[in-house]
Amino acid sequence: MSHTVEKIGGTSMSRVHELRDTLLIADPAHPYGRIFVVSAFGGITDLLLEHKKSGEPGVYAAFASGEEDHGWLAALDRARQAMTDAHRVVLDHPGDLERADAFVRDRLVGAQNCLIDLQRLCSYGHFRLAEHMLHTRELLSGLGEAHSAFVTTLMLQRAGVQARFVDLSGWRDTDDLTLEQRISGAMAGVDPQTEMPIVTGYAQCREGLMREFDRGYSEVTFSRLAALTGAREAIIHKEFHLSSADPRLVGTDAVRKLGRTNYDVADQLSNMGMEAIHPKAAKTLRQSGVPLRVTNAFEPDDPGTLIDDQPATAPAVEIVTGLNVFALELFEQDMVGAKGYDAAILEVLTRHKVRIVSKVSNANTITHYVDSSLKVLRRVEKDLNDRYPSACVSSRAVAMAAAIGRDLDGLAVLSRGLNALAAAGLEAMGATQGPRAVDVQFIVERDALAGTITALHAALVEDRTVQLSTAA
Repeated sequence: MSHTVEKIGGTSMSRVHELRDTLLIADPAHPYGRIFVVSAFGGITDLLLEHKKSGEPGVYAAFASGEEDHGWLAALDRARQAMTDAHRVVLDHPGDLERADAFVRDRLVGAQNCLIDLQRLCSYGHFRLAEHMLHTRELLSGLGEAHSAFVTTLMLQRAGVQARFVDLSGWRDTDDLTLEQRISGAMAGVDPQTEMPIVTGYAQCREGLMREFDRGYSEVTFSRLAALTGAREAIIHKEFHLSSADPRLVGTDAVRKLGRTNYDVADQLSNMGMEAIHPKAAKTLRQSGVPLRVTNAFEPDDPGTLIDDQPATAPAVEIVTGLNVFALELFEQDMVGAKGYDAAILEVLTRHKVRIVSKVSNANTITHYVDSSLKVLRRVEKDLNDRYPSACVSSRAVAMAAAIGRDLDGLAVLSRGLNALAAAGLEAMGATQGPRAVDVQFIVERDALAGTITALHAALVEDRTVQLSTAA
């Protein structure tokens, strides 16, 4: 176990040329023993699929919404130009630029022909476009990672590194492989000790990564690669440190780099929409005994934060974060002593693919705090009203702030947090703490979330003297 598997995210990939001599070739005398998994250059996947935040349609969304027109071709041209612009920032040798241009041209023309053929096929009544959309989404998404991995390989080879492009995207491959078979086959004959593999974050496989993980697939590929190759450590390079809070909210001088935490905290962060790593990817690493390190790509000398299974040496609040949620409430006077309400609500939420962040209940009320769009939530409300016509079903836009740590025992986080909010002129609509003592949640109005995080961070993280004396 003498190598590491390291992942570089899309935002950092857009500046990969800046990372060449600091991160990728950190030690020119011994550059090997490292496998890199790369995301697409920043913004490319948005153009190929749809914008992650605004929802603005990319190639996939345009293709899905207009079977008869070719509006998606314009979207494909925009993606082609953006990919070309991206590699012209990274590469400067004419020969490398020519190869990169040809790579983009070959992949995008191939994808274009595939989509045209699919439209033509589905113009016949026996074939339905909807049945092929997941495969179409995977095809388009894989173009971004293949492009960035190929370009990074060219850049490193030009710098004298024995870099190898490892394409897991299944381009023009007719084999029906599992993810493990795809990775094992591609890595057969690759020696990380004498060459530097640059691996695509997307992997085409029988399981269909996008079906379950959608755009979180690259971390799944990364974790499985680390497990299958017996990596000494898995490393995620981000454009920031894993810190005690968002520095834009509490100030750069107030935040603290975590330094060390465990997979339990990583799971809580994921639940709050602040993923250090996808929970399924974390599970793979944890079960394989591979520790995870999260670093700032642009501070290569800083060891970052190590995530493993070790307990905390002392109780502490490690991070304060927050998430906008909806409070979905079902009140039914006849609920007392009755069974089945919980199961029915969960069935409806599951059918509508609504993610539950937290839940509280009493004798006649069940409240789920959910991460959902308002449009989907209205459908949930309708289904629950149909099932329980005498119940009162309502939803409200709120926010949840959470204080998280490996061990919160003896810190009185709940009471201290509520006192901190009161001192800041804020009020919590609800607060909960489970017996495992790894997180405490505070429900507040949405416009109070930023102030809530700032107040909680000041009281629970910055004021270490109070924290330590309380634990003692």
